[in-house]
Amino acid sequence: MTAEPAVAPHHAVPAGEEPDEAARQLYLAIIAEGGRIPCNDLAEADQAALHQLLDIGLVMANPMDSCYTAVSPRSVSDRLGAELRSEATRLLVRAENLPGALDGLTRAYDAMPRPSGGSGGAVYVEGHVHIRQRISQLVSDCRAEVLTAQPGHRPAETLQVALAQDVQLLQRGCSLRTIYQPVAFADPPALAYADEVTRHGSQIRVLDEPFQRLIVFDRHVAVISANDDNSTAAFISDPAAIAFLISAFERDWARADTTETATLGQGPARTIPERVGRLLARGLTQRAVATRLGLSERTVAAHISRLRDRYGAQTLFQLGWLMRGARDD
Repeated sequence: MTAEPAVAPHHAVPAGEEPDEAARQLYLAIIAEGGRIPCNDLAEADQAALHQLLDIGLVMANPMDSCYTAVSPRSVSDRLGAELRSEATRLLVRAENLPGALDGLTRAYDAMPRPSGGSGGAVYVEGHVHIRQRISQLVSDCRAEVLTAQPGHRPAETLQVALAQDVQLLQRGCSLRTIYQPVAFADPPALAYADEVTRHGSQIRVLDEPFQRLIVFDRHVAVISANDDNSTAAFISDPAAIAFLISAFERDWARADTTETATLGQGPARTIPERVGRLLARGLTQRAVATRLGLSERTVAAHISRLRDRYGAQTLFQLGWLMRGARDD
């Protein structure tokens, strides 16, 4: 009994799909056989490539002769090109009509109540939930650029929310620059976040000194903490104040270290004791070191204790001196 040729659904592959290497080689093999190959001559390993050629239209099934015949790529190109142009026209029309279709929803969003109050171009928002909601609105409205300075740790749940927002922001073509302290990358979720956003074009730098939390959207709205526990935020729209904050950010950005995400976990995040020792060698006190690295004094004290044991130091001055000598070697 003669095998019947398989007939794949027409255009199961998206219009314009190019054949992969296996399909190309199979097509060339069919051409080498004179443009016709019996069904029984096809190996099982060729079935996936065969179905791709059938889907694209480069091969036609001939049930009467139980074979497959090659189709001119020129005719396929003409047909698929026409389909793609038609699809492009349809998408352009949809793109033109989309703002009008969403006009009612846009007006409702713009009319949504916003936090009010404050003076001098600043609005104060209280409560972490309300702050996150307002920041989320600003992220969705952003069209060009976000500048952020994020001192200390960022909780895993915060990073999860930020990741979804930031990836969408970057996919819209906006730029995102962030300054972190070294301690921020002590946790795997932070490294995973950094790896993902940099893959989408975000830029990250690490600054080994204290700085204030800051977010600037499109150089139009700036967000800063208004109290020590970050439970109140000031949303600033005064142009002069924003210019001052951007200048401070750019100064810190220029002084910060450019760090590849692949080495974040092997560099700053895993050498905190060495950073403690380096700052001690520069003459900083335990409290100053804690402030500089965004750590508690108790954590710094624990690092110092281990460093003393490692270097056999009796005093902070002696430890700093020994650490300086080790660094100079």
